Amino acid sequence: MGRDDVDVTVVVPCFNTERFVDQALVCAEQNASCNMEIIAINDGSTDGSMDVLRAHAARDHRVRVIDKPNEGYGATVNRGLDEARGIYVAVLEPDDYVLPRTYDRLFDLALANAMPDVVKSAYWRILSEDGADGMRAFGYLHGRIDRINERIRLEDEPQLIQYHPAIWSALYAREFLNRERIRMKEVPGAGWVDNPFCVETLAAARSIVYTDDAYYCYREDLASASSAHATSRMMIERWNDREDVLDARGVRDEGIRRANAIVGLRFLSTMLSDGVMSDHGLAQDVRNMAHRMDPRLLRSVDCISPDVVTQALRLGGHEGHAPSKVRYAKHLAQESAWALRNNGVRFLAHNLTLARKR
Repeated sequence: MGRDDVDVTVVVPCFNTERFVDQALVCAEQNASCNMEIIAINDGSTDGSMDVLRAHAARDHRVRVIDKPNEGYGATVNRGLDEARGIYVAVLEPDDYVLPRTYDRLFDLALANAMPDVVKSAYWRILSEDGADGMRAFGYLHGRIDRINERIRLEDEPQLIQYHPAIWSALYAREFLNRERIRMKEVPGAGWVDNPFCVETLAAARSIVYTDDAYYCYREDLASASSAHATSRMMIERWNDREDVLDARGVRDEGIRRANAIVGLRFLSTMLSDGVMSDHGLAQDVRNMAHRMDPRLLRSVDCISPDVVTQALRLGGHEGHAPSKVRYAKHLAQESAWALRNNGVRFLAHNLTLARKR
């Protein structure tokens, strides 16, 4: 294929995922109407992942394999972005999978909406400890975005950055990424670098099209997932990275800033539960993080426990009262209704447990 013949490049950053990567590639290959390439990058795997990648490249000309020393998730995705030839670029985690024709449908949506900078979709959460397709539930965005299948900007729907970064349930215009000089932060391992990437792509985009159709299947309970290895230091650094992105891009929209503060409060809630303030090396960093949060916006947050909001205000050196517990109780009731409406009774208890943590 010539350089201008590729509609979608799918970047698959692979490190020791022999167990799942075959399924990921098989599913990605099930696209026919868009011209696509799959760049599978072996990031120094020590298992049999490379053999699986080579087997796919041998039978499907759209698969290109790059083998390199281990550098971490961010550097590996960046290599794929630099090598990509597509009009759009997507990231597919090797331990996840997509429904058939995912990239066909997302590219069709781009064509129908004058080729926006970002095409974003809902996604499926695969809730199982062993990676089997057990309970499948809609991700957090489903049913929450009002303006679907039309061109918007982040200020129109700030909730797009309020939940899981889910950078893989999207297409990004390659020219847009290059124009805005957007790349992943490069750190050892995975390191939650999807957080600043999510915020920067959506904040910089001049046009975003969101669909409530879910195509991507995210295995969120795997022991190998980056969320399973989160540390307080990582949460502090990545939230500050998110805030730095908004500062650098001059984002003043209160809805966007509030959405990012909510993410920071979730991180703070987890850290406080883990006793972070007893660690003298981290306690001041936590205070600095809380100080960056606008107290006026914090007082408007009703989707986080008022106790956590109060602690954030205190740690940041701010006066004032958090939202009432009545408002928070109303939020929990609304979350229960969302869970029941979108995912049924089976999922309701799971969602309530998560909501209490926030």
